[in-house]
Amino acid sequence: MTFDQLRLGQTASVGKTITEADILMFAAVSTDTNPVHLNAEIAAASPFRERIAHGMLSAGLISAVLGTQLPGPGTIYLAQTLKFRAPVKIGDTVTATVEVTALDPAKKRVTLKTVCTVAGKVVIDGEAIVMPPSA
Repeated sequence: MTFDQLRLGQTASVGKTITEADILMFAAVSTDTNPVHLNAEIAAASPFRERIAHGMLSAGLISAVLGTQLPGPGTIYLAQTLKFRAPVKIGDTVTATVEVTALDPAKKRVTLKTVCTVAGKVVIDGEAIVMPPSA
């Protein structure tokens, strides 16, 4: 969607069930090998009591929504704030939802509320600023 096609309140979502393979591949690509993600024994002694997914793995689903749905292909990601509210575990289905909250016609910038949930519980929230594709 171009800037002119966007409206306040528009939303889009994408969901993904997090797998063991997702965590292993994310650790390999990001080089974040924190044992709380990879080692069940060490994770058992953590406050989470079991392995958890990387927070940025779930946050990456926000990027997926922005780049494929709203505004969609050609969108330039300019800024993102994130607050990690709860852990995501293997087998959890994360749903990332974005909502248009502000439109800046002078700069052709869009502000979106960004939320990731698992079974209706917020696990990440924040705000993104993007530049949608040109007409």
